[in-house]
Amino acid sequence: MRFDLTDLRLFLAVAEAGSLTGGAGRANLALASASERIRAMEDFAGAALLERLHRGVRPTPAGERLAHHARLILDAHDRMLGDLAKYGRGLKGHVRLIANTAAIAEHLAGPLAGFLAAHENVAVDVDEATSAEAFAAVAAGRADVGVASDQVDAGALSTTPFRRDALVLVAPKGHPLAGSKTASFADTLAFEHAGLTAGASLPSYLAGQARRLGRTMTFRVRVGSFESVCRMAEQGVGIGIVPAAAARRARRSMSIAVVPLADGWTERTLVIATRGEGSLSPHARDLVEWLRADAGRA
Repeated sequence: MRFDLTDLRLFLAVAEAGSLTGGAGRANLALASASERIRAMEDFAGAALLERLHRGVRPTPAGERLAHHARLILDAHDRMLGDLAKYGRGLKGHVRLIANTAAIAEHLAGPLAGFLAAHENVAVDVDEATSAEAFAAVAAGRADVGVASDQVDAGALSTTPFRRDALVLVAPKGHPLAGSKTASFADTLAFEHAGLTAGASLPSYLAGQARRLGRTMTFRVRVGSFESVCRMAEQGVGIGIVPAAAARRARRSMSIAVVPLADGWTERTLVIATRGEGSLSPHARDLVEWLRADAGRA
């Protein structure tokens, strides 16, 4: 038995999901089939590749080395497909994009739709993460392209500005902060918030800023979209912190006050991050060029 591309994709999916069930789902395999493949890989390697925990799994040192080489092999495979695609039909490229909440909810839908319409032989997987997690995923090779905030250190990654992404306060008319020209993030912590569900990256980012102040955020309600956050604010359920673009859109149909935040970290620019042009498959390079062109039009 030798490792094939399905094995390598499965192993990476399991390692990144932290569970066999989650990895099997990402790899579109039945759990029994995925488990058998992992066992066969360990038999061939002569070493345990995963440590079975009380909840989930994590790679052993041997598994970490396998994951490293698997990413190199799969990246090279994707670049090969991209190079061959221009000579024939039917080869589909695959790009892994990771972005923070604001990028996915407010800025990427239009450019991605246009890109996919113009590139029928490309599939794009989009994952959501905090900005720090997005940069780490690109640096480690778990994603090809990241879109995240420049307020987080991107390390050695190559970055290009994409969109301005200021965060603002939304509050019901008549709220104590509604008439302010600006408000500090610390001011908002005296009130209950409406925010996104716990799985989104923005609440984690805001909670981290609160911890730096020695404070905590109190959420009265968590909802699934920025529009819903604004709707909760309109109804007086709680104030919210959302991207300025979402607040401007909501204000057209909702009775809310939009207040700029005075903290420097709320004036963010989203950047496109890669490990460098040489690391990109032709399809990933096409996506980066498309996003850069869209940034120029915005």
